[in-house]
Amino acid sequence: MMLKKNNPNALTYANLSFGFLSILELFNKEYILSAVFILIAAFIDRYDGKIARYLQVTSDIGKELDSLADLVSFGVAPALLIFHKFTYSELGSLKLFGIGILLLYVISGSYRLGRYNTAHYSNGFQGVPITIAGTALALYSLLPNRPINLLISVFILFIFSTLMIAKFRIKKI
Repeated sequence: MMLKKNNPNALTYANLSFGFLSILELFNKEYILSAVFILIAAFIDRYDGKIARYLQVTSDIGKELDSLADLVSFGVAPALLIFHKFTYSELGSLKLFGIGILLLYVISGSYRLGRYNTAHYSNGFQGVPITIAGTALALYSLLPNRPINLLISVFILFIFSTLMIAKFRIKKI
């Protein structure tokens, strides 16, 4: 029973681990590997909750752990990946604006996760999930580092920040 109960949490820890590994790869300027680790985390995240429900071992701690892992893997890791890949540090006088947009993205993602954990939605949720936003950012980071992509990344971060905290409802598929 103990092994059965912890299987979904093991997947959640794997999600968190790949998010952390994504961040570590940024120190080595391994942007593609960093993005791949986020994509692997997204694949794993797709199944931890489903497995918990299938095994009938859902728990409050599992839900909270999943959100913490998601904040790292789809909030902090993609934001840092975009910062480093598209050299936000070289924005000159606009650097603080770029950092502000990155913070807005992470804060919006954390709010989205908190709202999801405290709401009672059946068969859906409000706003774009952080997993979708972070996965999209990881995919975007695979584009070449050109000045236009830096500007587009700022716009994409702002749009996802807004969409994560939006009030519209999305039906689960």
